[in-house]
Amino acid sequence: MNLLLTLAAFAVTLGILIVVHEYGHYVVARGCGVRVLRFSVGFGKPLMTKKFTPNGTEWVLAAFPLGGYVKMLDEREGPVAPADLPYAFNRLSIYRRSAIVLAGPVANLILAVVLYWFLFIYGVPGIKPILGEVPLATPAAAASLHRGEMITRIGDELTVTWQDVSWILIQHAVQKSVVEIETRNERGEIAVHQLDLSGLSSDELDNDFMEKLGLTRFHPDLPAKIGKVLPDGAAARAGLRVGDEILAVNQTPLVHWEELVQWVRQNPGLPLTLGIKRGGVYSQVKVTPASVKGTGHSSVGKIGAAPMVDPALFAKLVTEVRYPVDRAFVQALRKTWDTSLFSLKMLGKMVTGQVSWKNISGPITIADYAGQSARFGWVPYISFLALISISLGVLNLLPIPLLDGGHLMYYMVEIVKGSPVSEKTMEIGQQIGIAILLTLMLFAFYNDINRLVVG
Repeated sequence: MNLLLTLAAFAVTLGILIVVHEYGHYVVARGCGVRVLRFSVGFGKPLMTKKFTPNGTEWVLAAFPLGGYVKMLDEREGPVAPADLPYAFNRLSIYRRSAIVLAGPVANLILAVVLYWFLFIYGVPGIKPILGEVPLATPAAAASLHRGEMITRIGDELTVTWQDVSWILIQHAVQKSVVEIETRNERGEIAVHQLDLSGLSSDELDNDFMEKLGLTRFHPDLPAKIGKVLPDGAAARAGLRVGDEILAVNQTPLVHWEELVQWVRQNPGLPLTLGIKRGGVYSQVKVTPASVKGTGHSSVGKIGAAPMVDPALFAKLVTEVRYPVDRAFVQALRKTWDTSLFSLKMLGKMVTGQVSWKNISGPITIADYAGQSARFGWVPYISFLALISISLGVLNLLPIPLLDGGHLMYYMVEIVKGSPVSEKTMEIGQQIGIAILLTLMLFAFYNDINRLVVG
């Protein structure tokens, strides 16, 4: 079932992003008077074709779905009848040609704005940015941050959710800067801390950089009582049930659920003897935590059980970000702009070696994230779709031949020199573009496979 959901979510994601991108090209081309010969979702052999009028656009669904294209009437691609010359792409002014090329990436960015706008109007749930335990010898400990403090501001930006904290800090982390953090404790007292991010390596940015900084989410002290048991987990195989109270592990008394978590995580593949109370009767149960990949190359234990949580306690830890229609639109524009700029900065730092190429993801990882977000609900999925739409828009604006940004680069040269780029130059550029894109694809597939194998 999970595989089917992942494939379906990936197919919907690809379909929406490709159609929106190519429709951007199509609408502006038609608005500029260009005849569009074909609108294709996918490459290769056509699986379905449809023409609504004899001389109209051919709408195509092709075999290879990772992309699409809009084919326009163009003298450079074949003979054009004299009567049709006014409708040829190559006869347009350079500014109209640039507008048509730019329309695809802009359409993806507009889609992101619309999706974020809707989400900010509807309301986006999030976890309040309250700090959990701050481990010693971490940047957070050096900054005198403490458990229970709520992060209210980072630099000049307000933080409402834990996601805000993570997003703002990653932007500062790639700059390796010292950032000012404002917090409020349970008594309402305001404090300002200086968090040094310069010690993070590029490899640490690839994994859970928040953990490396010593920043963890607050978890209330829950009783060691089971509230959920996964059907295929180690806890279920050992016979543990909902309502069981864990009193001890290997004869060591327990009070809080977090103590049980530490025992389980630190003993992957090793049997543990749990002292439990069920219906007032004490007994012992042996359970062997499954070994799963943690951060880096370490393994941690899991038994497939969750604590019993008081709904009122949980409600105090969550919030919802919602704005009026006008403010929601402004926030959506800002979110899209900030994400686009950050994507460009990350790409630049990859080129200069300041950030690892492990951050590049391919179709396997995107499909996995699509499935995961869809399983969490339609709000996380729409947020994921907006993020991928921004990534596609930014990627296509890069000055790489074969991409939209490459065509815009040729047009900029044409404006400067007063004549089109020569066919020889475009041919060389095309070969360079193919080499660059193939290299990026190899990196992406390698990272995908590495994530599957290593974790």
